[in-house]
Amino acid sequence: MQDVKALLFDVFGTVVDWRGGVAREAAPFLAAHGLGQVDPAAFADAWRRRYQPAMEAVRSGRRPYTRLDVLHRENLEAVLRDHGLDPATVPEAELAALNLAWHRLDPWPDSVPGLTRLKRVFVIAPLSNGNIVLMLDMAKRAGIPWDAILGAEVARAYKPTPEAYLRTAEVLALAPAQCCLVAAHNGDLKAARACGFRTAFVARPTEHGPGQRSDLHAEEAWDVVATDFEDLATRLGV
Repeated sequence: MQDVKALLFDVFGTVVDWRGGVAREAAPFLAAHGLGQVDPAAFADAWRRRYQPAMEAVRSGRRPYTRLDVLHRENLEAVLRDHGLDPATVPEAELAALNLAWHRLDPWPDSVPGLTRLKRVFVIAPLSNGNIVLMLDMAKRAGIPWDAILGAEVARAYKPTPEAYLRTAEVLALAPAQCCLVAAHNGDLKAARACGFRTAFVARPTEHGPGQRSDLHAEEAWDVVATDFEDLATRLGV
């Protein structure tokens, strides 16, 4: 890790609690539209399950690059239909507001203090599938101290395609080995390592709620394994 200049972070699940934030915002919406019996956390899970398939349409070339806000909105309308609610009957302002729930996610308790420490030594930036304004809004609300907003919209590619990682390093004028991906997802780290990145695993065992069964621990010999961002900073000598 001595040559690493930049720490690049997966965001959804690694830096912020997407499930809790989306459920919090979905609860009053569901109640207002006759779906009060629907568990808001289960609704968040259903919305998130459409995340990878939507991006795969872009990764495969079946559709041009489309920012995540647009994919989230399409997925929201599909999930509402799955629950028996026609989105055409919902005021546009309400749908737009709920779609922006992804812009208002809370960081894990260690995220901001840990990032603040890491920023003293490293360039820190998101390498997320989230689009630029999504990342900006999230950072402003939560006080996340990024040096830059990077990731899918800058690279015009969604993880785990190699371009998402390699173009991000290129924007920073760094070699891949000078970049380290920090993520709570083993698959993301595996893809980054295949591109020459260093890797750091930080466990987020409650990302998917109490029944989480994947990514509970490091599944490979990543360069660094930490319990949270404060521990990561300590392990990196910050």
